[in-house]
Amino acid sequence: MAKILVAEDDQAVSAFVARALQHRGHEVTTVPDGSAALAALAGDGFELLLTDIVMPNLDGIALALKASKDHPAMRILLMTGFASERRRAHNLEALIHRVIEKPFTLDQICSAVEEELER
Repeated sequence: MAKILVAEDDQAVSAFVARALQHRGHEVTTVPDGSAALAALAGDGFELLLTDIVMPNLDGIALALKASKDHPAMRILLMTGFASERRRAHNLEALIHRVIEKPFTLDQICSAVEEELER
């Protein structure tokens, strides 16, 4: 299965997503913010980045812009609970493959990730 990086500052959401993806056989690394995600991306070769938009230090959109430049083959999915943040991401359709709205179910997040990995 895939190697996935989850960048999410809410520990409960991060653990929820990681467990769901690990249950589906994926190798998941979690980090609490965009700066930690950049450091993780410098090492291992991740196939997919799943990141919250609103995070401290470096938000998900800035992270996605940097990650897409440095890792053009990696799929990028954003998560948000804020409609205004979803609109910000709308202008980045060439770089970001999907925006997932919170709250989501285990099946919804896993399906979104697996659909992107199949593309």
